Amino acid sequence: MSFETIKFKVENGVGWATLNRPDKLNSINTKMLEELDSVLDKVKAEEEIRCLVLTGAGRGFCAGQDLNDRNVSSDAERPDLGKTVGEGYNPFLKRLYGLEVPTIAAVNGTAAGAGANIALACDIVVANEAAKFVQVYSNIGLIPDASGTFMLPRLIGMARAKALTFTAQPVLGSEAQDMGMIWKAIPLEELVAFVTDMAETFAQKPTVSMAYTKKAFHVSFSNDLDAQLEVERDFMQKCGYSHDYQEGVKAFLEKRKPKFKGK
Repeated sequence: MSFETIKFKVENGVGWATLNRPDKLNSINTKMLEELDSVLDKVKAEEEIRCLVLTGAGRGFCAGQDLNDRNVSSDAERPDLGKTVGEGYNPFLKRLYGLEVPTIAAVNGTAAGAGANIALACDIVVANEAAKFVQVYSNIGLIPDASGTFMLPRLIGMARAKALTFTAQPVLGSEAQDMGMIWKAIPLEELVAFVTDMAETFAQKPTVSMAYTKKAFHVSFSNDLDAQLEVERDFMQKCGYSHDYQEGVKAFLEKRKPKFKGK
C-alpha cells in the first residue's frame, strides 16, 4: 500500500507510520488524515502488526493542521471547522485511542496543536529532549482539538492544561517528562533505537491482555470503585480464556520463554 503524505512499513511485528510532509513540518491536511485512517484499517486487519509507532520525517513531528488547507480571506466563505473536526479528526482519534495494540509516539521534533494531541493520544510517548510540545490554539482563536481538552487535564492536571493552552508556551521534551505529559525524553540520536526496542518487545508480549488493560484504564475515569471492580472481573475472565494466558502459565511452569500470539 502506497501513500502520498505518510510512509508505512512493517518490521518485526511493528507498524511504523511516518508523517511525511517534511517541507511543511508534517502538518496535517485532509489527505493525511485519510491515509492515517487507512493505516489503522491495516493494523486492525493484519494479525502480524502487534504494535504501532507514529513518528515524523525531517526535523518536526507534526506542526498540526495545515492552515493552507483552508481559505480564510475576508471574501471567502467561513470554513466549517466543526465539520473538519467531526468528520476528520474525531473518528481517527477515537480509533487511535482505542486501538487494540500498543501505540507509541516517537516525537522527533516540534509537535504543535493537533500534532501534539495526536501524540498524546498514543499509549506511550517518547520524545527527543529538545522537541517542543505547543498548544498553539490561543494564537489563532481556536480551542484544543484532536482530544486535547481530554488528554491534557488527565495527564498534567487542569491548572497546567489551562495555562499551557492560554499562553501557548512551548514545553520541551525534558520538561514534558518532568510534568508527566509524556513517559520519557531522550537524546534525538537515541530515539529510533529506543523506540524500536520497546515496540518490538511489545509486539512479542500478550497483546490481548494489553488491550484489555488499556480499556480498563480508559473507563476508570468515569467509574466509581464498584463499577471498576466489575470491569476488572469481566476483563480478567476474558483474558483467562485467551491463548496468551494459557501459553504464559505453561511457559512459566516449563521455565521457558513464552510464545504469545495476541489471541
